[in-house]
Amino acid sequence: MTEASAVLLERDSTDPAVAVLTLNRPARYNALTTELKTALLDAVTELGAAADVRALVLTGAGRAFCVGQDLQEHAEALRSDAASSFDTVTEHYNPIVAGLADLPYPVVAAINGPCVGAGLGFALACDLRIAAAGLKFATAFTGIGLTADSGLSAALAHAVGVSRATELLMLNETFTAEDAHAWGLLRTVVPAEEVVPAALELARTLAAGPTVAYAEVKRAVRHGAVSALPDVLAAEAAAQARLAATSDHLGAVDAFLAKRRPTFEGR
Repeated sequence: MTEASAVLLERDSTDPAVAVLTLNRPARYNALTTELKTALLDAVTELGAAADVRALVLTGAGRAFCVGQDLQEHAEALRSDAASSFDTVTEHYNPIVAGLADLPYPVVAAINGPCVGAGLGFALACDLRIAAAGLKFATAFTGIGLTADSGLSAALAHAVGVSRATELLMLNETFTAEDAHAWGLLRTVVPAEEVVPAALELARTLAAGPTVAYAEVKRAVRHGAVSALPDVLAAEAAAQARLAATSDHLGAVDAFLAKRRPTFEGR
């Protein structure tokens, strides 16, 4: 893709199995236009079919991760046809979040700057998050008379509990990376210039691991968060049965018995 693209999809120069997806409207803090959302959805769809990708880093160009919907474009849509102005939720936001969550390998959000609204929804759709020290998060929706979208109501409730999620969504108060880390939303907080390098290092570690098992972990955690214990136990048993015959599992057991480090191939 060219530098003018609304998103950049590249491969890590150290490990080509790690993809890097960058929201690329730095002058507008990566606010989400139809062009950017369409390009992001196309990229996530492409990544879902990429057999040679084993981990993904999602980040933003410039000084922000993503400040959510571009309100100038949204205002124009309201004036043009208010009845269809929210079609973007089902056409873009929902499939982007589902696509990120369903990728069959780990996704690391490198949150390099402000992360607001749907941008926060995208970050929480990733599996792990690293953020810049001191940066600000906000849900933003009630500030313009809306409720949450991009899966944020469920993601926040699962991550920080119903009470705090309700508070964050209703009061629309900003919170810092340090707050988010204390609440368990982030793996770590680092200086801004270290966010992407730290995310790439983590992604490379994950890419070298049992990615088939990681995909099962993603499904299990999402299922377990909303299911009764008997259903969880049945799903776990089925997942273990699927993994039992994988080369990753068989090879790792042999490696353990031979007292050597296992090598995982994602199959």
